[in-house]
Amino acid sequence: MFSGVLTLRQTTTFAQPDAVRMLMSQQVPTLDIRRFEVDRAAFVAELGAAYRQYGFCGISGHGISQRLIDDAYQAFQAFFALPESVKQKYTLVGSGGARGYTGFMVETAKDSQYPDLKEFWHIGREIARDSRYAELMPANLWPAEVTGFREFGYGLYQALDQLGVRVLRALALHIDLPERFFDDKIDSGNSILRPIHYPPITTVDVPNVRAGAHEDINFITLLVGASAAGLEVLTREGKWLPITTAGDTIVVNIGDMLQRLSNHVYPSTTHRVVNPAGEASRRPRYSVPFFLHPNPDFMIDVLPNCISAEQPSRYPTPISAHDYLLQRLREIKLV
Repeated sequence: MFSGVLTLRQTTTFAQPDAVRMLMSQQVPTLDIRRFEVDRAAFVAELGAAYRQYGFCGISGHGISQRLIDDAYQAFQAFFALPESVKQKYTLVGSGGARGYTGFMVETAKDSQYPDLKEFWHIGREIARDSRYAELMPANLWPAEVTGFREFGYGLYQALDQLGVRVLRALALHIDLPERFFDDKIDSGNSILRPIHYPPITTVDVPNVRAGAHEDINFITLLVGASAAGLEVLTREGKWLPITTAGDTIVVNIGDMLQRLSNHVYPSTTHRVVNPAGEASRRPRYSVPFFLHPNPDFMIDVLPNCISAEQPSRYPTPISAHDYLLQRLREIKLV
């Protein structure tokens, strides 16, 4: 059991000071993904254990340029600072927010009474318009008003997509699948980079929260930092645990599609973004999660090696990734 503020930490080398190792032994670990190449068996065991217990883990040593992250954040913040009339030009009516801009207080967490206090933008995979997935995966929109939005936004998309492949290879090995089991199942995935802006809260006793308690829809989510505190994860003990990160850590959590595929071997994590207290509530918050999805026609069918006499299949009926996505988007009032 653990409690209090969870800080995911790491050093820039494989070795870590004893004090840091002691701290991490009491908390959800941050693992250096470079160990996957030099200490594979131990890394896979530690990563798998972290996800089995917590549903999320910090990943460091990933090699994604901090300059790229900073440039992308700067472009995203510049977009959200535009007048509402300009931002609304990039809303695709009837698309469920698949691409472009989704306005403030539109998305509502499943089973929540109130919409989230956020606005966001969706960047999807760039695919040929004659692809068999083109009908299900619209072309991206790019705001002409913001220099570098496309360059840095899609650059970050590609970097996180590649990191997600590496994480899934390790997770595959942990449940006795071939290392590249997921590769051809996510190479055209309907993955989304979602820059989010949580505006300052100016109303006293507002019933809404910045993001209501929810689980992610996809295989895994990779979160590139956040400009302010607020993210909390629900532990097995039923406690809400604040999450902060340090250095180059990217928080990676399991989504419902992978939970279903793995028969809950890898549990999806309930999390939320709470409203800060006092003066902090009057400051904006920005974050950029990357939701890694399988290919739209991938059938989510429980893996045989995640079924046993003690753990029978929870989901006897397969469902395509696209149908599952639509089902969940209806639940959160995006379609």
